[in-house]
Amino acid sequence: MAKGLNLNKGKNLKLIMNISGFQKFSLIDYPGKISAVIFTQGCNFRCPYCHNPELWKFKKGLINEKEVLGFLETRKNQLEAVVITGGEPTLQIDLVDFLKKIKKIGFLIKLDTNGSNFIKLKEILDLGLVDYVAMDIKGPIEKYDDICGVKVNKNNILKSIALIKERIFNYEFRTTTTKEQLNNVDFEQIKKLIVGSKRYILQKYIYRKNKLTNDIFTSFTDEEINKIRIKLEDSLQEVMIR
Repeated sequence: MAKGLNLNKGKNLKLIMNISGFQKFSLIDYPGKISAVIFTQGCNFRCPYCHNPELWKFKKGLINEKEVLGFLETRKNQLEAVVITGGEPTLQIDLVDFLKKIKKIGFLIKLDTNGSNFIKLKEILDLGLVDYVAMDIKGPIEKYDDICGVKVNKNNILKSIALIKERIFNYEFRTTTTKEQLNNVDFEQIKKLIVGSKRYILQKYIYRKNKLTNDIFTSFTDEEINKIRIKLEDSLQEVMIR
């Protein structure tokens, strides 16, 4: 297992609302909506194939919150939604207040999360601060430590899955697919984890030179991933390939 951050020690970290990236226009990050995308700094997982490896360290962000909110104020009539992604946004101690500020401006909000911070996720849903949640399902629950590169509180993952299915209308679960980490049996186990879910996304692994490790990963072919999709459709409302 790759070296990484022990989730049980998360309370010792000094976390603030760090914004390290801001995409002012997107047609793909919030389904059916024109959105802006905010990238938070810091993640408690160390997935070796991570597509945003520059965001995993807990360090000072590059963009001022006032700058982001000021821009959003000027785009009320052009944008419909804001996506909060990372890193892992739920580790930001100021996230709830930040979401409230965005809501006050009048935007829909989509939250991307790995589901590890169940308490914060529940608080956000209890307050009705997000309109769409996308949660990563890394693999079968027994493989989480190896895939994520850290010791994971699996109970929090399970509780987050149940909470999302129960408490929010618009949501998706999604899995990055690599041959080295997942096989056909694993996808059957994932199906059992999220049975009955509204939407499940199979994300094709895309090679990038800048990764957290030197591990080599292989993508499923279009034919292979489509066969996986077909096998999952009997227990899920919608299965898509992205």
